[in-house]
Amino acid sequence: MITLTVNGTEHSFDGDPEMPLLWYLRDELGLTGTKFGCGIAQCGACTIHLDGYPTFACITPISIAEGSDVRTIEGLAENGDHPVQVAWRDLNVSQCGYCQAGQIMQAAALVDTTPDLTDEDIDVVMSANLCRCGTYPRIRAAIKQAAQARTE
Repeated sequence: MITLTVNGTEHSFDGDPEMPLLWYLRDELGLTGTKFGCGIAQCGACTIHLDGYPTFACITPISIAEGSDVRTIEGLAENGDHPVQVAWRDLNVSQCGYCQAGQIMQAAALVDTTPDLTDEDIDVVMSANLCRCGTYPRIRAAIKQAAQARTE
């Protein structure tokens, strides 16, 4: 039996411990905000937080999450008002939107842990998440806005 906390609620799972966490979140819990992209940790569409760290849910067996705190885009902020989410809306970052949940989760971890961000910091961390629409300039601007909001 695997026990984990997802967005503040404890859950138990007694199925295949090697099942990717992504499928548990989407298929078992109905949390479809986390997307399936490549399935090999190359695009970042499936980024969630596992004990506060950005993690690719597509390659993470659910057994790794035993006793852990999992946070998905649905649980990032109760009212969608995390500074990254606010900045994303303010700057109209999304184009097609498919990668955006993963982008936001990656950016939120960055903003929450690094108060003074440089362009290089942002580019290095966000290179783990691909956007086929090429919204990178807006993503960088939104992260800067969110980081600024965190310090005010």
